[in-house]
Amino acid sequence: MTTLAEHDRLWIRRYHPRPDAAARLVCLPHAGGSATFYHPVSASMPESVDVLAVQYPGRQDRRQEPCAESIQELADRLTPVLLPWADRPLVLFGHSMGATLGFEVARRLERDHGVVARALVVSARRAPSCPRDESVHLRDDDGLIEEMRLLSGTDSAILDDIELIRMALPAIRADYRAAETYVYEPGPNLRCPVVALVGDDDPKVTVEEARAWSRHTDAPFAHRVFPGGHFYLTDHQKQVLDLLAEKAVEA
Repeated sequence: MTTLAEHDRLWIRRYHPRPDAAARLVCLPHAGGSATFYHPVSASMPESVDVLAVQYPGRQDRRQEPCAESIQELADRLTPVLLPWADRPLVLFGHSMGATLGFEVARRLERDHGVVARALVVSARRAPSCPRDESVHLRDDDGLIEEMRLLSGTDSAILDDIELIRMALPAIRADYRAAETYVYEPGPNLRCPVVALVGDDDPKVTVEEARAWSRHTDAPFAHRVFPGGHFYLTDHQKQVLDLLAEKAVEA
């Protein structure tokens, strides 16, 4: 049996542990992303919020592990990892692919364990009920790199380092495959509030597709549009951090 310590080492990064925090913020990376993307979030949260940044298999210190084949597989594996941390209210925050993963984790927590998150905050991702026909994961390596340049989610210096980027491409391609082949399975609405964040010039999601998250919860829904594209949050970091802190600490 895998111990909690092993789960921590594999899945959870706590860059600034706050053992006395009143709530926990679980951060789920985008396709090709890693836990380190959320280091600034961890550093900026108040002492009342303990940040758990999730590390997916297949990247960085987990590079030798097979990547997940689907969002459902990731959710099935991650949900039990998070259960020991549910002794305090959880806020789930996911960007892009991480938003869909957060939705599926929230469903499993409610359905299988009776744990209702304090909030699900979804960023730069269309609602599960708004499918698109996408096939970036089927492109060759150059096509995949071009997509990453288009979205501006990866440091240009890294994209110019051909050796480094090609080492990361298997995990990036696997993430794109998981995100693009995701199929929403209808079921009960969430019982937790949902907040949808989106950039007004995001090529991956329209404002209306983001608003459609309201269909997936019976709790309050909120929606906020920022200037910018798929990674609008890098230009509006303070506003996003303030919103996450507010959702984590509200009773």
